[in-house]
Amino acid sequence: MMAADSNRCQAWFVAFVVISLLVSDAVSSSSSITEATPRGICVDGTYRHDGRDCCLCAVGMKVLEHCTTTLEYGTCDHCTPGQDYSSHPNDQKSCEPCTSCSHPSENLEEDEPCTIARNAKCRCQKDHYCVSGTDTCKLCHPCQECGAEGNKVACVGRNNTVCITGEVGIQEGAIAGIVIAIVSLIAVALVVLFFWRKRKSGQQSPVSESNGNATDVHEMKTLFDVDLQPLLHDIAEVIGWKDMVQVAMSSKISDTAIESCRLDHPGDAQEQTIKLLKIWEESQGREAPGKLIETLQKSGKKGKSERVADILARGNNSPA
Repeated sequence: MMAADSNRCQAWFVAFVVISLLVSDAVSSSSSITEATPRGICVDGTYRHDGRDCCLCAVGMKVLEHCTTTLEYGTCDHCTPGQDYSSHPNDQKSCEPCTSCSHPSENLEEDEPCTIARNAKCRCQKDHYCVSGTDTCKLCHPCQECGAEGNKVACVGRNNTVCITGEVGIQEGAIAGIVIAIVSLIAVALVVLFFWRKRKSGQQSPVSESNGNATDVHEMKTLFDVDLQPLLHDIAEVIGWKDMVQVAMSSKISDTAIESCRLDHPGDAQEQTIKLLKIWEESQGREAPGKLIETLQKSGKKGKSERVADILARGNNSPA
């Protein structure tokens, strides 16, 4: 009888131990994990919620329930392995989704798997390279294939293939660039020398050629001694509004006067130019014809200055 009671007690004790272990294992492996940290100690810092300082959940976890007492942990839960992660202590209700390296058009493959505490890392597939400016590569491109000359630098990581023929091409291009630069410098030096000698010898004409024929000072003086008023329409048509504004500004015509011409004839550039030319001509007096041609020449409008000279010549030859 005593032996039976002893066996019964042993059976109850074994059952109790087994149940205790199962409960303990269930609690420790549950997705809902409460930090077993002494009260008032937050290992990874705190965050504010409803006026309380709650302890942050650890790396690899997220918040299921916020704390109800200051400086205590709420309920934290592990991220799902292979699906999401959290790489730092946090107060978030969800983990970050893992990066996928299997998109068919991105030419990537997995370098390091995603864990609950770290995102996945991708790398380029074989014979591909990355051109991303950041540490994370999101798209890889096919490597360049070299010809029979072979590769100087292999395609790997963030570097495309460098071919031997490509290097020769670069050297040839550099040499060609140097030659062009030297020739350009010589040409500039010759032009400068030409004008310097021309100016020194006193052969530079005060006024450019008209219609391809050299015009002496006497002829130009006669040409400039012309009344512009009957010729304003033809001259304005040659010069145009934009260049007429430049002529006026170089002669200190006020911005107000220029703007007034534009506003008085909105949308009519011809009339705007005629009015501004008339104002400019009145400000220059008898020197207006010569000043007009000289100003156009100085501003690089040689073609227009020659056409204006033709108009002045015709006006000079017209019957009084």
